Amino acid sequence: MGRIDTFRLGIAPLKQSPRKVFVYLPDDYDVSDRIYPVLYMFDGHNLFDDSTATYGKCWGIRDYLDANHLPLVVIGEDCNHTGDRRLLEYCPLPVETREWFPDGTISGETTADWFVTKLKPYCEAHYRIASDRAHVGIGGSSMGGLMSLYCIAKYNDVYSKAACLSSTLDITHKGLVETIRVSRVSKNTRIYMDFGSNEVRSKQQYARNLDRMLKINREFQKKGCNTFPNTIVGGYHSEATWETVVPVFLEYLYPDLYRKRK
Repeated sequence: MGRIDTFRLGIAPLKQSPRKVFVYLPDDYDVSDRIYPVLYMFDGHNLFDDSTATYGKCWGIRDYLDANHLPLVVIGEDCNHTGDRRLLEYCPLPVETREWFPDGTISGETTADWFVTKLKPYCEAHYRIASDRAHVGIGGSSMGGLMSLYCIAKYNDVYSKAACLSSTLDITHKGLVETIRVSRVSKNTRIYMDFGSNEVRSKQQYARNLDRMLKINREFQKKGCNTFPNTIVGGYHSEATWETVVPVFLEYLYPDLYRKRK
């Protein structure tokens, strides 16, 4: 069975610093000397254990990796749990509509930069994980999905793959499209993106969600990226739904891990 390490790392100038970080280490980590591919993720408290998940249900990533003996390290940063600060810290671009988004200083770019300049070097110094782009991914859901789309475009020299589940696209869609257009994105990039059909309440909302996702997908395809847009039939905006696609996006993003098992 793999184990979960935790540590705290300063995230100033953001609040709740230092921030807790969760690290999944595979079941053979302590008896091997291999260098592991790595997936950095947002909302680390929701990834591995129900006991730490906000709504009492996690993604089940630990159980899946254990059951399949996959040699992958997953590192998740805990979000800011005070008021609306998670939303502000996970918004990387100017907000185009304030229909539901809170007032406050948007600091997603600060978070994205911290992942690259603070979290990644720290983890590479303390764990046997890959540092090269080909073996490093980024992932998250909802606002974390938005951050992952932004990071795979803006920091494409760092990440070669992204899991972007139920990404929040309504508040910064135009800015995200433009960010992708002006970013240098390698053709050797894999991006999984999705949303659940039951996340919306009408056919009109479903059509808008699909249109936004496909426009983002198209911009990445123009760059020559390998993309996997997906709609989860009957899926909700929830950890229980995201758990069902863990096998889908991991095999898509890290196909070598599965080939070695066959």
